Amino acid sequence: MNIPKGFTLLELMIVMAIIAILAAIAVPAYDSYIIKTRRVAAAGCLMELSAFMERHYTTNLTYIGATLPATQCQNDLDSYYAFSLDETKLKQRTYTLQAVPAGNQAADACGTLGIDQAGTKTYKSGATSCW
Repeated sequence: MNIPKGFTLLELMIVMAIIAILAAIAVPAYDSYIIKTRRVAAAGCLMELSAFMERHYTTNLTYIGATLPATQCQNDLDSYYAFSLDETKLKQRTYTLQAVPAGNQAADACGTLGIDQAGTKTYKSGATSCW
């Protein structure tokens, strides 16, 4: 008896279909994971900037005149978040820091992350577990 060796076209097409289905499931899950990871990094960066603001207050007994330093976390997240000190809320005893999502990160359900001098953490209403 002569037994053929190799794969048939039908077998290869079935394997390709299975790979396509797995990829269709894995890619959106991976994208969601990346967005969450960047959000956690931005929250950590806001905490670092908040600590800087507290050091400024300890030294000068006011938040007025404070400027955000150029930190490594800001450089790493530059394409995904814009960090800023809200000038309208910068007073002697109050401040608000914000991380506004940009680019691919704008799809994040949490939206703009914020923190103030009291440690109150804010994010888009309706979103859960953003910090």
